[in-house]
Amino acid sequence: MIDVSPAVVLVLTAGVLVGCGVYLLLERSLSRVIVGLILLGNGVNLLFLVAGGRAGGPPLVGTAPTEEMADPLPQAMVLTAIVITLGLSAFVLAMAYRSWQLHGHDEVQDDLEDRRVSDRIKRSGVRDRADEGAADLDVEAAEARDETEDAPPSADDPEAAADAPVDGGPVPSEDDPAKGSTTTERPTTGGGS
Repeated sequence: MIDVSPAVVLVLTAGVLVGCGVYLLLERSLSRVIVGLILLGNGVNLLFLVAGGRAGGPPLVGTAPTEEMADPLPQAMVLTAIVITLGLSAFVLAMAYRSWQLHGHDEVQDDLEDRRVSDRIKRSGVRDRADEGAADLDVEAAEARDETEDAPPSADDPEAAADAPVDGGPVPSEDDPAKGSTTTERPTTGGGS
């Protein structure tokens, strides 16, 4: 029979938690990223506790001899890490919920600027090690949906901004003679100067 100490089991458990957490962090779905973040945080917390040494008495002066007290630093670091992991998980959960509201899924889209930089490098003739999978990347990039195409007209585009309704009012028609000159009358109040 193999004699396995509890510390080795805890180290292996922490390694599995960290490995699974890193794997899930590399996924595109934000819900999997949240689970990966929690697993990674728990694995690191477990490593902190294992690295803290043997168990001992409470670290309060006068309750036990100093040699028998537990080290309070790993416990304080784990407590801080739990709070940070909770806050970061809440933030990513809010991002996933907002992505679900806007797009109907929680997958992270390709960054358009990354694609532009990749195209610029490709046009300049610089080759890198990632060129072997460039054909697959080009196919994936062509299939990816460009979210800027569905965007409402911006203030930078004068043609689109001229046709857009102002303050939710109706858009003037092409045959409207007062298209370019809109005047607004303010209601007058009785009295005053």
